[in-house]
Amino acid sequence: MAVGRPLDLEGGALAIDVLIAEDEPSILESLDFILRRAGWSVQSVSDGEAALHGVRTLEPRVLVLDVMLPRRSGFDVLKVLRNDPETRDLPILILTAKGQQQDRQTAEDLGANAFVTKPYANADVVGAVRQLLTDHAGTS
Repeated sequence: MAVGRPLDLEGGALAIDVLIAEDEPSILESLDFILRRAGWSVQSVSDGEAALHGVRTLEPRVLVLDVMLPRRSGFDVLKVLRNDPETRDLPILILTAKGQQQDRQTAEDLGANAFVTKPYANADVVGAVRQLLTDHAGTS
């Protein structure tokens, strides 16, 4: 059983809907709040290495991934996850302060499923996560 994973009453691990990889505390707090308010279970990490570990141990249904992370960039995390048969189909939303077309193109080239630029409207993030969960329902 993964450390830090919530347990249900029978002692099994509960599924995590969304894993957030974001190193800015105020943005992380905002994302956590809006995604929980939308009804999803949420866990978070604050660097790229922890994002890779979290995906493998928590098995989230969606990863919300910042590009600018310590230890490993979001693009590097995305590349590693897409090259691993266990995680290649994980829905990934790239969230970045960089609104440049090149970042969007890089994210798409590496296999991101969606892209939201900071500053973002809460409804845009919730809508993107909802769409990813709907589009990938039943696939693992």
